[in-house]
Amino acid sequence: MISVKPKSLFRRLWVAAASTVLLSGTAIFAADFNTAAKQAILMDFDTGAVLFEKNSDEVMYPASMTKIMTAMMAFDRLRDGSLSLDDELPVSEQAWRKGGSKMFVRVGSKVKVRDLLQGIIVQSGNDASIVVAEGIAGSEAAFADQMTARAHEIGMAQTVFRNSTGWPDPEHVTTAHDLARLARYVIAENPAHYAIYAEKEYTYGKSPDGKPIKQPNRNPLLYSVPGADGLKTGHTEASGYGLTASAKRGDRRLIMVINGLNSVKARSEESRRLIEWGFREFDNYKMFEAGEAVTNADVWLGDAASVPLVIGDALTVTLPRAARRALKVTVLYEAPVPAPIPAGAQIARLRIAGPGMEPIELPLVTGKAVGRLDFFGRITSAIGYLVWGSVGS
Repeated sequence: MISVKPKSLFRRLWVAAASTVLLSGTAIFAADFNTAAKQAILMDFDTGAVLFEKNSDEVMYPASMTKIMTAMMAFDRLRDGSLSLDDELPVSEQAWRKGGSKMFVRVGSKVKVRDLLQGIIVQSGNDASIVVAEGIAGSEAAFADQMTARAHEIGMAQTVFRNSTGWPDPEHVTTAHDLARLARYVIAENPAHYAIYAEKEYTYGKSPDGKPIKQPNRNPLLYSVPGADGLKTGHTEASGYGLTASAKRGDRRLIMVINGLNSVKARSEESRRLIEWGFREFDNYKMFEAGEAVTNADVWLGDAASVPLVIGDALTVTLPRAARRALKVTVLYEAPVPAPIPAGAQIARLRIAGPGMEPIELPLVTGKAVGRLDFFGRITSAIGYLVWGSVGS
């Protein structure tokens, strides 16, 4: 084995010739953490690494966490220009009469999209959600079908929406993992509008006595966790208390989903405990820049003795802080590599393994072309290999 240190934050990078090829995957860690939530997931925003999960692919009811998708459908149209923040949408009697949490829009009135989005996100308004649904798709049922199709487009394979609010329906389902995917997409694709999720209160309309109606954001992390800036709570009797949340500290952002808790207090305590644990126990480490040569592979009968093995994209890994010094990085390839070799050929894989994590594998390609030696060069090289054990020219 050859030990090298490319920009190393790590104690060792082992490079070995081997024929084994394994499948690549997102890092998932075996975490020493417990939660009372029935379903939970904690994900790194940048790398997609799952730091903790409990029944994260189990089908569950999303309740008002549904409204993250409702708002995203409006964000999509704001981005493509088919809707503007100053557009006004009509309030139907169905929207006005809807029970549960409300923005308190008036039947027969028109409300600006900018107000409706704050009503959905900050106040969790069922009425505002239906106004947006009807304004975009003509009916809430048609909008729910569009929501489901859009969810599947972004990888929420186990999600089905039957309404825009999260109102109880046995067929209105998702998973914690799907909600984490949704949160990650919303944050990445809608940086300007995402700021609404951090607003702690919003005032809209007036009570019967003429006083402005000011309602607080129900997300407990906005008041207790530094860097928390979203997203949405949910609760029905069938779902329990849930929260899809995110927080950013420095360059790191975590996404968390918990569900199935039995009280507002439990939701607040468990969500804070899980996300603080994630920031405390894990960090992101940059290993290679895009296009960087990881190592050189020996070449057999080539006009160069070796060929650089190059990684395509920049590589940053999420690791438990206590485990990073035990990280093992191995390059797997058949050695020596027979010439001729074209540039850009995938002839190796980079394997990253460490305590408590599933191995990650990524392809490596040749950084340049290597030609084949002429007849006499091949004879000389072969004799050298037999006598001295060397390869190449």
